[in-house]
Amino acid sequence: MDLEHALTAILPSNDLDASEAFYARLGFTRADGGAWPEYRILADGKGGHLHLTPAVKGWLRPGENPFGLYLYTEDVDALAAKFPNEILGNVKAPEDKEWGMYEFALSDPDQTLVRIGWPTRLRKPR
Repeated sequence: MDLEHALTAILPSNDLDASEAFYARLGFTRADGGAWPEYRILADGKGGHLHLTPAVKGWLRPGENPFGLYLYTEDVDALAAKFPNEILGNVKAPEDKEWGMYEFALSDPDQTLVRIGWPTRLRKPR
């Protein structure tokens, strides 16, 4: 792996297979060749990296997960189309937010908040 300066999230998971399948829907695949069954290194081929590690038993409880991720991508609409019934909020679709982002939010299998967005000012006209 050819790296420059980077920061990668290491996310605890109660079920590594379920988490890996969820993040695969966002374009992430195993970047470690399956070398470690109890630790998953995922990448999206566009600069996004995520490591999944087993959570300490009882650490991630429903409704109490403090973790969150933000995926910056131009492909907001295409990714939202993969999660039509899972988008959080009343709109159930990406929307322009007052803070200048076009985004939507999901929960992963452990209820980690996952926001997907792109700056409104950089969006290409539809």
